[in-house]
Amino acid sequence: MQRRHLAALYGLAIALLWGLSFLSIKVAVREVPPMTMAAARFLIAAAALPLLAGLRGKRLRVPLRDLPLLAVSGLVGVTLYFLGENNGVALLSASESSIIVGTIPVVTVLAERAILGTRLGARTYIGAVLSLLGVALIVGQPGASGSSIKGYLYMALATAAWVVYAFLTRPLAQRHSQLTITFWQILFGLLGSLPFALAEAPRWQTPGLASVLNIVFLGLLCSALGYWLYIATLEILGPGRASLYLNLIPVVSVVAAYFLLGERLGPAQLAGGGAAIAGVYLATLPEG
Repeated sequence: MQRRHLAALYGLAIALLWGLSFLSIKVAVREVPPMTMAAARFLIAAAALPLLAGLRGKRLRVPLRDLPLLAVSGLVGVTLYFLGENNGVALLSASESSIIVGTIPVVTVLAERAILGTRLGARTYIGAVLSLLGVALIVGQPGASGSSIKGYLYMALATAAWVVYAFLTRPLAQRHSQLTITFWQILFGLLGSLPFALAEAPRWQTPGLASVLNIVFLGLLCSALGYWLYIATLEILGPGRASLYLNLIPVVSVVAAYFLLGERLGPAQLAGGGAAIAGVYLATLPEG
C-alpha cells in the first residue's frame, strides 16, 4: 500500500511537470527549431543523470544484452515521441496539444486489450468512444492559433510512440533501476535526435533568455526527473494504471496556458476537450 501511495505522489508530480512542459515547448519553439530544442533538452538531461547517480551511489552499467531494448525504447519514447510533440506544439496551441496527448491512457488501455488480452468492461469502451469523439471535435474546430491537420498528425505520432514506449519499458523496469533506464533511454534518444537537429541548422539563431530557461526546465525537470518518476510509477502500477495520471496533464496545460500564455479555446474545442478528458477518466476507472 505504501508503494502505491508513493506512486500516486509520483503521478501527480508527472502531471504537473509534463502539463507545464507544453507551455515551455511553446515558448522555446518560437526561437529554437523543434528537434534542436529536443537535442538540447536531452543533452542537459543526459549530463545531469550521471551526477544524480553519483550522488546516490548508483552505477549506470547495464549488460550488453539489454542495450538493444534500451536503444529501441529510447528512440521510440524519446526521439520519435518528441519529433511528434515538438513539431505538433509548434503548429497547435499548447492546450490543443495537451488534450490530444491526454488520450494516451485510452490508447494504452485498448493496446493492453489487443496485446495482453486484458478484459475490458462496457464502461471502458464507452469512455474510449467519448474521448475519441472529443478529440474529433477539437480537430474539426481549429483554434485561432493557426492550427493545422499536420499538427494533429504530429501529435498522433507522439501518442502512438508513447504507448509503444510504455510497453517496451515495462520489462526493463523489472531488471534495472529507474535511474539507469532513464539515463540510457535519454542517451539513445539524444543520439537519435541529432540528425534531425542538424537538418534544422539553417534555422539556428541565438536564443533569448526565456527560451534558454525553458529548455533547462525541460531538460532537468521534465526529462531527467520526469522520466525517472514515470518509470518508477510504471514499475509499481503497470502501463494502464500509470497512464491514469496522464489524465491530469491537459487540465494543467489548459489552465496554465489560459493564465500564462493567454490561450483561448473556442466553445466547441472546450466541449471537445471536456469530452476527451471525461472519456479518458471513464475508460480508465478501475473495474468494480
